[in-house]
Amino acid sequence: MSPSSRGAPRSGPRLFVVLLMLFAALGGGAGAFGAAPGQGPSGAAATPDHARYDVALRSDTDGTRWTGRVRVSFRNGSDRPLREVYLRLWGNGEDSCGTPAAPSPVTVTRVRGGTPGRLSVNCTALRMALPKPLARHLRTSIAFDVSITVPDRNARFGREGAYRFLGNALPVLAVHDAKGRHLDPYVSSGESFYSLTGDFHVRLDHPSSLKVPATGRTRTLPGRAGRTVTLSVAERVRDFAWAAGPFRTATDTTAGGVSVNSYWASDTPAAGVRGNRVDTVAAIDRFGREFGRYPYGEIDLVMTSRFGGGMEYPGLVILGTTEEGGAAVHEVAHQWWYGIVGNDEYSAPWLDESFAQYANARFYGWSTRDCWSDVSWPDGDASLTSSMNYWSHHPGTYHLIYTAGPCALADLERTLGPGTMARLLKRYARDHWYGVSTTADFKRAAQSMTDNDLGPFWKAHRIR
Repeated sequence: MSPSSRGAPRSGPRLFVVLLMLFAALGGGAGAFGAAPGQGPSGAAATPDHARYDVALRSDTDGTRWTGRVRVSFRNGSDRPLREVYLRLWGNGEDSCGTPAAPSPVTVTRVRGGTPGRLSVNCTALRMALPKPLARHLRTSIAFDVSITVPDRNARFGREGAYRFLGNALPVLAVHDAKGRHLDPYVSSGESFYSLTGDFHVRLDHPSSLKVPATGRTRTLPGRAGRTVTLSVAERVRDFAWAAGPFRTATDTTAGGVSVNSYWASDTPAAGVRGNRVDTVAAIDRFGREFGRYPYGEIDLVMTSRFGGGMEYPGLVILGTTEEGGAAVHEVAHQWWYGIVGNDEYSAPWLDESFAQYANARFYGWSTRDCWSDVSWPDGDASLTSSMNYWSHHPGTYHLIYTAGPCALADLERTLGPGTMARLLKRYARDHWYGVSTTADFKRAAQSMTDNDLGPFWKAHRIR
């Protein structure tokens, strides 16, 4: 998620202290690196892993309602027999279980391959009992009908005028790892999401008047009269998102060969669209050099004039775009920090947001010298490594993830030296490519780069 929705300025050289003050006032190709998709925090086996989602959905006339069938196959990556799995229906997060007159936006019916239980965690979690225990490294599958109705709100799962955003709309498998089963509650001020990488093969049948940007490599085929089929294949990604609407479109190609597909609403300022396109082309290749080559071949920018800030998904970002542009570079950085190098976004949001904003600050050359002296902490319990449980109960301080976090990483760069910091981030990304990392993993990686004890640094910067 972009900090711009909380008042951060767009691009250009800015003193980082100004950014801090503003926040405080406003409240290699695929497979190039090697972590296994089923690797959980600190290398612990996580399950279910090696998932494949086969999805076929059909939309109504304007992309508000999508119905169809999903088949999910998966492996038991743990040492113990797997007796159940959970689906996360994150699209119900804002509306919970709904009402008889206005049911939940995402519903699952006609399940095969498992026995559904009752919805839990405010209708964002659905237990599926398997017919028999699944032994280690064996595969099975479940299939179900799904109905998705885009809510009438301008949000990552919502709409703006004729445009529909389907972020976190598709049910995905919950993770069970060394910490247990992850059934955390939905939060709207940040992210709750935690998933392992999997493969998505998605067929979206929609009116030909709608353009449908989506995660993965896409192509279109003619459908029945007046309709088009958008086919997408996305390998080793953590989620699948799409949008729909009468977008204008353009495609640029980076020097490294990545396609940047831009989709924008008709009233989006042209200068902002141009700025986002230029910045994204530059950022994809730059971050590829710094962290490891972008592996997915293409990325879609979805831009409107009134979307709040920005939101990241694998291979697709949604941006609110003004005359000055939006938060494109921050969201592009998320392709690495959360997308490729995964983390539990509920337990450790700093691992993606602070790292993405640190990359953003370096891209634009913001000054970060002495920025730590301007950080103000609300209480002794707050730390950069606090979970969303803390931040959701202290929403006025969540900006610290975007301000104090990148400042701490800039201080670490000064402590280690720029060359060492660059090697650290590239090695850290390589070691957790397509896997999952934790704060402890990052601290160990940093300590391995120096003979000096970093304990005092972590303590001073509240990295616990």
